[in-house]
Amino acid sequence: MTELLIDGRLSVGGSGTFSTINPATEEPIGPAADADAADMDRAIGAARRAFDDTDWSRDVALRVHCLRQLRAALNAEIEPMRDVTVAEVGAPITFTHGPHLQGPVDDLAFPADIAENYSWRTDLGVASPMGISSRRELVREPYGVVGAITPFNFPHQINLAKLGPALAAGNTVVLKPAPETPWCAAHIGRIIIERTDFPPGVVNVVTGSDPHLGARLAEDARVDVVSFTGSSATGASVMGGAAQTITKVCLELGGKSAFIVLDDADLARACGVAALAVSRHAGQGCAFTTRLLVPRESYDDAVEAAAAAMSGIAVGDPTDPATVCGPLISARQRDRVQGYLNLAVAEGGSFACGGGRPAGLDRGYFIAPTVIRGLDNSARVAREEIFGPVLVVLAHDGDDDAVGIANDSPYGLSAAVWGADPQRAAGVAGRLRTGTVSVNGGVWYSADAPFGGYKQSGNGREMGLAGFEEFLETKVIASAM
Repeated sequence: MTELLIDGRLSVGGSGTFSTINPATEEPIGPAADADAADMDRAIGAARRAFDDTDWSRDVALRVHCLRQLRAALNAEIEPMRDVTVAEVGAPITFTHGPHLQGPVDDLAFPADIAENYSWRTDLGVASPMGISSRRELVREPYGVVGAITPFNFPHQINLAKLGPALAAGNTVVLKPAPETPWCAAHIGRIIIERTDFPPGVVNVVTGSDPHLGARLAEDARVDVVSFTGSSATGASVMGGAAQTITKVCLELGGKSAFIVLDDADLARACGVAALAVSRHAGQGCAFTTRLLVPRESYDDAVEAAAAAMSGIAVGDPTDPATVCGPLISARQRDRVQGYLNLAVAEGGSFACGGGRPAGLDRGYFIAPTVIRGLDNSARVAREEIFGPVLVVLAHDGDDDAVGIANDSPYGLSAAVWGADPQRAAGVAGRLRTGTVSVNGGVWYSADAPFGGYKQSGNGREMGLAGFEEFLETKVIASAM
């Protein structure tokens, strides 16, 4: 885990190494390669050469072969990767059998299959614009070098959701993971060099402690696309850097998603689901529904139901299969969440449960699952992304008011609607300005479903056919007849 992958070789970082920390114990678990600016420059140069000077961008069969090799190799090493994920990310081990590890590995089949069966060229037929008879053909081809900048919360899912489609489309990639989770990315890099036929320079993995190292990808003219997942503030900075060279930017950013409970819903069940949803992985999910909107006449019952469900959620050691809510990723993130909890009280709210460190957990970056009551949608804790196991309960006065409150947000990433009448619930879902919506527990996450948001939650899509095509340019060739 102490080496970078650059130009087909594993190498030490120019700044040496830095420690990666187990967030459940606060103890170092080992060193990671610490790249410097020169390392990033080499990685971008390698990716540029691999795209410009090899057949990678034109050899679909090779791309499909390499992606399927990677999927098989990752599955062969799934158990050591599981151990890394639990130790470095603090991900509850149960979730590594789904979206934290096994799911994203299995999902690599999707971009490989898409590339193998994609219509790279489309005959547009004959037309006579300006009186010149011409046969037109639409050609889809890769952009070039992709800079992939990824966060700490679901590193395998996000790393592979960028690598798979970008590579399948024929691009080369420089992957820059978050400083908090370098091992997850480094493990993929080692497997690529040891167990696959990816040509040198096609995939480069640059880990480092400098949180600004990824900005070089956005500012370098040799990079054709920047795919970034993270906070909206950092996304704006990435977009600003890329504007200097008019580089395409795909952004998957923050969220403050609403969970709407209609007045005909099973209140206790809906509130229980909402409490569980925001407590998974300590609430560190951009699409988690962190605002619970309930009928005003049922507000007290809803708060009680949510608090009862949250109080029963297992918090603690992520190696325990019973754990749902593990630690936050770092002391900085824990302190940030605690700052929002203090703000909630200052804004006039109170805690129905939680509000600080769980009893009996003196080590680790833990925050107890928390229900905040007594505020409206103007409160900062109801508008800003907290990224912790925190649920704000808000009152609504009917369907129109619920939709208005849900849409009254700078974000538009996801949402949920619960109601006894499926048609009515679906009608409410259709009015929400978000990229994904769950109705009565429906699951939108899958390899073939595009994911992304409206407004300050980003632009572009990941996954699905739309996510694959984000990494393709469109060319039209017209031949006179």
